[in-house]
Amino acid sequence: MAIAEPVAPAAPPAPARAGSDFAELNRRISDAGLMKRRPGYYAVRFTIMGLIFAGSWVAFAVIGNTWFQMLMAVFMAVVSAQVALLGHDLAHRQVFRSRNASQRIGFFTGNFANGMGYGWWNDKHNRHHANPNHEELDPDVQPGVLVWSKDQAMGQRMAHSVIRFINKYQAYLFFPLITLEGFNLHVSGVKSVVKPGLKQRGTEAALLFLHFALYLTAVFMVLSPGKAVVFILIHKMVWGLYMGSIFAPNHKGMPTFTGKTELDFLRKQVLTSRNVKGGVVIDLALGGLNYQIEHHLFPGMPSVNLGKAQPIVEEFCKEKDIPYHATGLIESWKEALGELHRNGEPLRNPQLSKV
Repeated sequence: MAIAEPVAPAAPPAPARAGSDFAELNRRISDAGLMKRRPGYYAVRFTIMGLIFAGSWVAFAVIGNTWFQMLMAVFMAVVSAQVALLGHDLAHRQVFRSRNASQRIGFFTGNFANGMGYGWWNDKHNRHHANPNHEELDPDVQPGVLVWSKDQAMGQRMAHSVIRFINKYQAYLFFPLITLEGFNLHVSGVKSVVKPGLKQRGTEAALLFLHFALYLTAVFMVLSPGKAVVFILIHKMVWGLYMGSIFAPNHKGMPTFTGKTELDFLRKQVLTSRNVKGGVVIDLALGGLNYQIEHHLFPGMPSVNLGKAQPIVEEFCKEKDIPYHATGLIESWKEALGELHRNGEPLRNPQLSKV
């Protein structure tokens, strides 16, 4: 087992006792009633977001062909991200116990509303949850445009010169790069329905086509071609920036693993996750994913309950001498970017990697 150098100082984890630690924590969480469904909460949240989503498009049509629509593009990017967060809760069956119900609504929040493949994303995200920050098993830390460890950087020496350049200076390029994440989600969704093997492939393809057809028709009918292109760029780039800013603080800059790990479920999830503190505003902006440790331990817990689970989990980790890392939003970005910069060192200074 190899562990990449962590940003946050952490004592070595105490050895697990045959999985009993998580069972004990699970009992405390269950006894607190935090795994119960919250249908009223989700009914209100879905209704509010549905009205805002529909209302934003009505406002877009009413405002008409003006450059003020660029402000609307920013607002609609925020709405798109909040709708995607609902899709995340659906994927974890926090809203409905039924897989079919979760999937049907997930197709709407993902494929239809946002033009991203719900089935493809759900599969990728489940693999991430099973092995967070594992360089060989977690699709979110595979080397490519970014590298997540120095070993990955050394493996990029034969990559295209553009990729190597990005890897070298990835900390500086990170935020510009994630403005492209919205486009990447579109492309990945389309790829997932083009190749065979995806369940409900026809349904997902039809909803993706409907999204792009309605979206482009609305934008180019209301706006002149030049304004329409600028609107789309702003909308998608701000959406990507927001989405990346939600997910990046959760694991980036935390320890990564390779090979076989002897860590139990509890320690594997806690050691690779970071919580982001900040109160109600951060809770709303990040959709509860700022409680990433609790979410990874209890992915089926309604996101509105994660804040209540947080003190229980933190206290339990203290009892078991398990490092529990939480920081503010800006500090989380600093930690993530600092680790990205260190990971690019072998490409910036090849001689150092030979020492």
